[in-house]
Formats: sequence, structure tokens, C-alpha cells
Amino acid sequence: MADAESEPDLFPAAREPPPRALTRLSPLVRRIVAPNASPFTFNGTCTYIVGEGAVAIVDPGPDDDSHLTALLSAIEGEQLETILVTHTHRDHSVGANKVRAATGARLVGAAPFTPRVDGMLDASHDRDYSPDAILADAERLEGSGYSIEAVATPGHCSNHLCFALLEEGVLFSGDHVMAWSTSVIAPPDGSMRAYMASLEKLRRRNEKIYWPGHGGPVLEPQRYLRALIHHRRQREASILTALGDGAQTIPALVAKVYTGLSPSLTGAAGLSTLAHLEDLRERGLVVAEAPDGGATRFRLA
Repeated sequence: MADAESEPDLFPAAREPPPRALTRLSPLVRRIVAPNASPFTFNGTCTYIVGEGAVAIVDPGPDDDSHLTALLSAIEGEQLETILVTHTHRDHSVGANKVRAATGARLVGAAPFTPRVDGMLDASHDRDYSPDAILADAERLEGSGYSIEAVATPGHCSNHLCFALLEEGVLFSGDHVMAWSTSVIAPPDGSMRAYMASLEKLRRRNEKIYWPGHGGPVLEPQRYLRALIHHRRQREASILTALGDGAQTIPALVAKVYTGLSPSLTGAAGLSTLAHLEDLRERGLVVAEAPDGGATRFRLA
């Protein structure tokens, strides 16, 4: 799921919409895009097929029968060994149960979603997701001709994983890093502090291409990670400036910081602003005050 605005056009070719037909990306990777385009999913969720003959699927996508049919058709004559899920947002994981039922493959990857706040409902998460195994950070899965390493990258959501395909030096980056837009960070499950730490973690790795959950590849990931980190620090600085100028509520901050924003994206901008504010409060730079019956107000510490 993407944030309310795109990054600077660092890699124009990488942002071309991938075709919906089965596409060969590399010797070990094929891709099919689900028909769930939206302002938050770009042109749809990318489902990846890894390997040949005996294969794995990364992120089977939403509950869409046409996508399931296309996916099963693409691997006809092959054995599906494993279904991998980067995180449990419904546009990535809901199709997993149907694929497992149709193929008998085991479902592994992200942990099931656990609300951080008692009674908190989060409609974006798949509550029916039930993996056969949860992959821990740095845990490896050995397939037929491919090896995958789990990389814990919380931030976009608390259970987010990326998957490194070791034979090709590439990373399936889910919604953590995408070439067409930043990720939405929606508290309480999303955490800006965790997201920034996960970006720094990926900077210490050496993958040469990222295959994201939406859109085309990130072709120069180390350069792009630096751009993402810089963008978030600029956003943080803008929020601090707006607070200094007297904005105290999230709507007021969004109006000052996200100029020219489409009204349809105001909610996402508010969530990311809240995520920044929570991080700033934890670092002692901002104070939050919640008057009885009123909206929370924020001020510089």
C-alpha cells in the first residue's frame, strides 16, 4: 500500500506499469499483476513465481478468482512447493488460502496480524491468514534450484518481511520499498521509527534489484534507499516547521505540509503525519495533548 505521494522520478523506466500477462523477469522469476488497481496499489498487486518445475509463489494477492485462475494456469505442469507472504494486508495475502487449497502447497512467511491496541480493528489486514510456518529474520528456505532468505522489515506494518533470492541477488521488497511511491505508515500497527530502521537495515545489504509488491523494479536500490530516507527526513522537518508556525492538529499539519494534495489521499497523508508525530514524540521533540472530548493537539517540546 502506497503513501499519498510519489517519490521524485528517479527511475522513469521502473515506473512503467507492468503488463498483466505472465512476464519473464529473470531466469528464476516470473510475474503476474492482479487486477486490483487503485491510488494505493498502483496498477495492482505483483505476484511472483520463483523457480522452474518446482516453484514458490510470493504474495498470491487479493481474493480475485480471475487472478487465481491466471496464476494456476501460469504454473500448470509445475509443482508449487511454497506460498510466501510478505505481510498480511489484504491485497497481498487473501489469495493464499485458495492457492493452498488448490495445490496443497505449504504457506509460510509473515506472522499473523496481532492488533497492538485491544479492540483495535484494522480492515486492511487479513484475519483469515494462517501460515503453516512463520519465517524469522535471516531464516532461509531452500527450494528446488532457489534459496530464499527472510528479511524482517517492520514499519509499513509490524509483520512485514522482504525475501532475498540469493541466486540472483534480488529482493522481493513487498510494500516496504517501491519505485513508484513511498509506503503508507499507518499507526498503531505501522511505525515510522521501525520503518526508518528497516530502510537502514536494507542499506547494509547488497541486492542489486528489488521486485516490489506494486509497480516495476527498483533498479538502483542503494541510491533509492538514500532518497527515501532523505524524503522522510524532509517530511519530518516540514512537520516541525508547521508546528512552530502554529499548526496543532493533524488536519492543519496536512494542509500545510501536503500542498496540492488530492482530497482522496488526505486520509493517507494524515496517517503518515501521525506516524511522524509519534516518532517525534518518542524522541522528545513533540508533545501530544488530548483535551477531554477534543482532538489531540501537538506542539514542539
